[in-house]
Amino acid sequence: MADLESKYVVPLSSVGLADLARVGGKNASLGEMLQTLTAGGVRVPEGFVLTADAFRLHLAQGGLAEWVERTLAGVDVRDVKAVAEAGQAIRTRIRETPLPAELLPPVQRAYEALSRRYDEGATDVAVRSSATAEDLPGASFAGQHETFLNVRGMAALDAAIRGCFASLYTDRAIVYRTEKGFRHRDVALSVGIQKMVRSDLGSAGVIFTLDTESGFRDVVLITGAWGIAETLVQGRVAPDEFWIHKPTLRAGFASILRRELGTKAVKLVYTASGLRSVGEVRVPEADRFRFVLEDAELLTLARWALAIEEHYSRRAGRPTPMDIEWAKDGQSGALFIVQARPETVHAERAGTRLEIFRRAGKGRLLLTGKSVGQRVGTGPVRVIRGRDDLATVEEGAVLVARMTDPDWEPVLQRVAAVVTDEGGRTCHAAIVSRELGIPCVVGTGKATTTLPAGTDVTVSCAEGDEGRVYEGKVPFTREEIDPATAPRSPVPLMLNVANPDVAFQVAQLPSDGVGLLRVEFVISGWIGIHPMAIA
Repeated sequence: MADLESKYVVPLSSVGLADLARVGGKNASLGEMLQTLTAGGVRVPEGFVLTADAFRLHLAQGGLAEWVERTLAGVDVRDVKAVAEAGQAIRTRIRETPLPAELLPPVQRAYEALSRRYDEGATDVAVRSSATAEDLPGASFAGQHETFLNVRGMAALDAAIRGCFASLYTDRAIVYRTEKGFRHRDVALSVGIQKMVRSDLGSAGVIFTLDTESGFRDVVLITGAWGIAETLVQGRVAPDEFWIHKPTLRAGFASILRRELGTKAVKLVYTASGLRSVGEVRVPEADRFRFVLEDAELLTLARWALAIEEHYSRRAGRPTPMDIEWAKDGQSGALFIVQARPETVHAERAGTRLEIFRRAGKGRLLLTGKSVGQRVGTGPVRVIRGRDDLATVEEGAVLVARMTDPDWEPVLQRVAAVVTDEGGRTCHAAIVSRELGIPCVVGTGKATTTLPAGTDVTVSCAEGDEGRVYEGKVPFTREEIDPATAPRSPVPLMLNVANPDVAFQVAQLPSDGVGLLRVEFVISGWIGIHPMAIA
């Protein structure tokens, strides 16, 4: 595809991190991995890129860019309705504006070349947005822009590209740019077109090269579910979770620390061709009760994650934990990396200060789920079933929903805690809650039908892996510790770990290892069966 180089359309393999201003964070990262890591075995799908110049060319038609700027001028980002109305008007006009005549021929040539590479007349592609302010330190922009899957043919590709251009003005993106101090006109959008990985026939998920809750750096966390990964990110499924220990993996050991089976009730698969050509189906019961990855595949993904982290750390000149998306092709069985970006939540925290909350009173336990955030929040319950309910959420409330939506960002900033029916640690609610520093309990299964609106509850994510929702205002104490300033004992001190769920957190305290582990907690909390029952 070297002959397709132009101002507007370039091969994905020709760009890298130095091209962020031209192709955005996502495309720059994908191109960087194609250039530097494929020789080491890391697989990334091939494709091509529409540059930020193509986006600007599109918005230059008929004074569209100036009209967008006038429409956004004076919009109060705290007014959910005003943001929604402005965003909808802008997106509609951008989508309905035809692509410039000079842009279509190079796009068609690039798409035909990609199709020939896979011996298809019109191959299936993923069409993905990549903002030029994306994946910068302090600005993740996660989940704000559109992706279109299983796109086939030029007509569908044309519509998907315009849909991506329009998604620079989703409600959440408008709010986020304003709060981060980006001027709207200074951010452009590139579009990446990649060959689809048939994860609809396999599985997909997310990798973090640290523990997402404690920030502990010596593990790789892999999550996965059947089908295309959007169900996992949107919180529609509770995924499988796996932890791999980095130091022993580097030493050559199969160092899988822990496996946790998710429910994985639904999956996203191909449907009819067209712009919205994927649909949700139920997962067969037999698949729900088996893991989506074999041990060898887990270790391969973990090694790739280490290679990616090491490369980005060298480029940055400092340790750079990564947030990575993976997919397994169900036809070939091959694994692929489909996105990688620096992790921002723990990277933005100053030092390694630990917050330790301890329950100082009793309360009736109402619900449990997955804990996110290691904090505690108290407030009145506000059950949200749709956009119209957002106006009822006041400062300090506990937002309860089936799952949060990316466009709820202005409301999420003022709540004390979030509780959802669905989702896992890498879903939208979990990601945003970490960014905002609020406790979140996901995957409770029944929060919207169990928690009475208006009553006070306490949401605790400070008692280990299990997030808990208590009736009323339960008192907690809070202590902040900076391990870097803690005195070193003249004699070796070892930890007494009662609850294994807090192991990653307490491992960051100065110590000489673990001296005692409460085995009954391991049996009751993790194994779940008495040793005599399997003797």
